[in-house]
Amino acid sequence: MTVQQIILRGRGIVEGQCKAEALVSMKPISFLGDVNPTTGKIAEKSHDLYGKCVKDKVLCFPHGHGSTVGSYVLYSLAKNGLAPKSIVNRKADPVIVVGAVIANIPMVDQIDISEIKTGDVVEVDAYKGLVKLFKAAEG
Repeated sequence: MTVQQIILRGRGIVEGQCKAEALVSMKPISFLGDVNPTTGKIAEKSHDLYGKCVKDKVLCFPHGHGSTVGSYVLYSLAKNGLAPKSIVNRKADPVIVVGAVIANIPMVDQIDISEIKTGDVVEVDAYKGLVKLFKAAEG
């Protein structure tokens, strides 16, 4: 088995780098209400990531929505050691950007997140706006 590397080019929003497992949703996320700040788990029962923990993941979702308080929930997650290692969006939302800035979470947008699957190993370089995927390929 070989490993295929796919490079997705986007726009760096909050500088930083990381390599971690992806947690992918095709639904928007509101950090106020959708994410429990004391557990790091998705608390919204109708969300496709319900019960999943964002801690140490590259959290990939289309965009944020909801209250500006969501920025502080993201900061609270970081203070509690429960934050994602990076955030990858199709379109950056100001609330998520502010949260990523104050929590020092690398962030990239303008990425086709449909290319990324939960469990993929993802390397984010928000200095260059790059997201590298490492997928196992047969043969």
